[in-house]
Amino acid sequence: MIKFYFGACLVALMCFSNLTLSAQTSTLSVEKIMKDPKWMGNFPENVQWGMQSNTIYFDYNPDGNTSDSLYKIEVNKLDNIQKVSLAERKAMISSYGSFNSSKTKKLYTKDNALYLYDVAKNESSLIVDLGARLGDATFLSDENKIAFTFENNAYVFNTAKGSLEKLTNFKEGKATDDKDKKLSDKNKWLKEENLGLLQIVREREEQDSLSKAYREMTADPEPFVFYSGEQSINSLQVAPNANFVTIVLTKRDRGESTNVPNYVDASGYTEDLRARSKVGDDKTEASLAIYNREKDTVYQVDPSTLPGITDLPDYISDYPDKEWEAKEREVIISQAIFSNDGGKAIVNVRSKDNKDRWIALLNLEDGSLKTLDRQRDEAWIAGPGIGWSFGGGTLGWLPDNTHIYFQSEESGYSHLYLLDVNNGKKRALTQGEYEVFDPFLSNDKKSWFLTTSQVNPGERHFYKMPVMGGSMRQLTTLPGNNEVALSPDEKYMAIRNSYSNKPWELYFKKATTSETAKQLTSGQSDAFKNYAWRIPENIKFEAADGAMVPARLYTPEASVKNGAAVVFVHGAGYLQNAHKWWSSYFREYMFNNMLTDLGYTVIDIDYRASAGYGRDWRTGIYRHMGGKDLSDQVDGVEYLIKNHGVNPGKVGIYGGSYGGFITLMALFNQPETFKAGAALRSVTDWAHYNHGYTANILNEPTQDPIAYKRSSPIYFAEGLQGDLLIEHGMLDTNVHFQDVVRLTQRLIELEKENWELAVYPVESHGFIEPSSWTDEYKRILKLFNDSLLER
Repeated sequence: MIKFYFGACLVALMCFSNLTLSAQTSTLSVEKIMKDPKWMGNFPENVQWGMQSNTIYFDYNPDGNTSDSLYKIEVNKLDNIQKVSLAERKAMISSYGSFNSSKTKKLYTKDNALYLYDVAKNESSLIVDLGARLGDATFLSDENKIAFTFENNAYVFNTAKGSLEKLTNFKEGKATDDKDKKLSDKNKWLKEENLGLLQIVREREEQDSLSKAYREMTADPEPFVFYSGEQSINSLQVAPNANFVTIVLTKRDRGESTNVPNYVDASGYTEDLRARSKVGDDKTEASLAIYNREKDTVYQVDPSTLPGITDLPDYISDYPDKEWEAKEREVIISQAIFSNDGGKAIVNVRSKDNKDRWIALLNLEDGSLKTLDRQRDEAWIAGPGIGWSFGGGTLGWLPDNTHIYFQSEESGYSHLYLLDVNNGKKRALTQGEYEVFDPFLSNDKKSWFLTTSQVNPGERHFYKMPVMGGSMRQLTTLPGNNEVALSPDEKYMAIRNSYSNKPWELYFKKATTSETAKQLTSGQSDAFKNYAWRIPENIKFEAADGAMVPARLYTPEASVKNGAAVVFVHGAGYLQNAHKWWSSYFREYMFNNMLTDLGYTVIDIDYRASAGYGRDWRTGIYRHMGGKDLSDQVDGVEYLIKNHGVNPGKVGIYGGSYGGFITLMALFNQPETFKAGAALRSVTDWAHYNHGYTANILNEPTQDPIAYKRSSPIYFAEGLQGDLLIEHGMLDTNVHFQDVVRLTQRLIELEKENWELAVYPVESHGFIEPSSWTDEYKRILKLFNDSLLER
């Protein structure tokens, strides 16, 4: 029987009453674990230090305030958590801004005005207030001078003289002069006829021409104005010596937007929500230009000499009948990153086909590029610290104005590198089968602080290392994940730590000692602590191709074991979940605990494409989503059958978003392995998903249709044999409801009967309402109980 569910109501021939039938019981219930997460307790977020390094601020809210949730702990009163007063909140120095070289002064904006904070005096002073937003404030080489941007132009304020200088004269749009507009042939004829007929008009026109010529001869030269035309002006960057200003010029064209109907709008009418375009529709263009102050002119940066700029991708060999032209590929160039003296600059350049990342030295005099490092990946360039099209990631200069630093997956794992721009010599500062995250220089520029997965792919620790490389000193010791906020004076660490079965708590530790970190918060509620949350066993099993696949395993007590198994598939594709810290999928973690109580064996797999395991693992799904990422699920089931007494005929699978996609592929392509599956907010056809994510993995549908057809569940729906539950929010602006509507029609046409669709009228991609979460997971539990357990 095909049934369609709407929210908590069943539109069909029958209603259900018992959704939790099972021979075993659990002290957990779907209602409990899916209600408002506040029931679990209060856990610290958004940790930051006060500028004097004596106060830790964080969002916490143990008092249950509706919006006011900022709290603090002072270093000399570590046992005292205090709520931050409104007056203190208003007086706080923004965590955003830029320091001078010695970290004694900081620039920040507040209420659209620019302020200067003096660390020693603990005082702020107003620098500039122009009545509207200004940004990108930074100290120049002469630290008496401060550069900032305002209304698409660059300015310099001299604090010693109190003077303000406008460096640029940039305007968006085109230069226009109504009198100089080119006349059409018709209007030109009318004007000539009029001048020929009317003498006075002709004499005045001639006099105007003579006056204009005289004014042009005697007038002072007009200042240079740069018009950006159809492009918008972004990311102005002033060189530390103020001799150059770089500009990112962008023409955004995200293609044809789709609409998501909102059937429950407060107006009582169906209103369309504007949403993203589909893959292949992003025609955004970006270029970099340089304003040379001495020459008072602007010129474009030229990427045409980049090595491999015309290279074609390897996948074209799958299309021998198509003609491929080796032409200069489109690229996006980041804003310039200047050396400390302003004499040099580097840029990050990415090809729009996602195959190349160049780091290049920018010739400021003519806009030419000299490649310093090229990373090519026939799949797609990504990984920790690599950054995206418009910059980001790890990239900068050492104080010697000679070495640059960056991260690269050249070795197969994302590591930190130094490169001498004068001789091109490059060396890795970190090496091994682990990844580096968020490195930054110490205040004295003699050391690095960085986070790595060196201890274990499932752990994160904070380290200190000499600036030119050497042994790393581990500064954190707590198991799990350690998110460190270092105090401005670098003496203390505020550590947000969590473990597999313990949500995030705040700890304090001196950065220079090996003492044990002191726990500052204890946010778990009594209701949460009353259940003995499992620590899943971190395992690895061997896949059919020999790869060792990481996973988390939940095993029931022998007395309640029912021989059934459930595979949970995390979302996002490129995400890590088989780790040793509190999962962002905490509801699913709790649901997996409940399933284990009921006798199910549960496995949670970091399948191919998951983060944390290097480049080859990350790109293992290139051009075939639902390939190795699906076979890893199948091999995980085989592991459970061989090692944990699971009945091959009693295996279910569930997941949301990418996990929903894998669930569909599993039910359609591996019916002999999976008897039941719940696909939540699932992609059914990748040609209908967004550009930024999908084009990385599958290229574009018009260029690589093979990749899309073998990766999209809708093409394999005829393979459905087991019991399928589909659940989707109707307001989903990420994976559109259209995805499951099209799949529904496909299943109807195929005359499939063993599937159900539950829809949630008020939910987008990430559900918000506890009632929706509860309804969703009651149905999942009923599916597994009905399909996998013998009656």
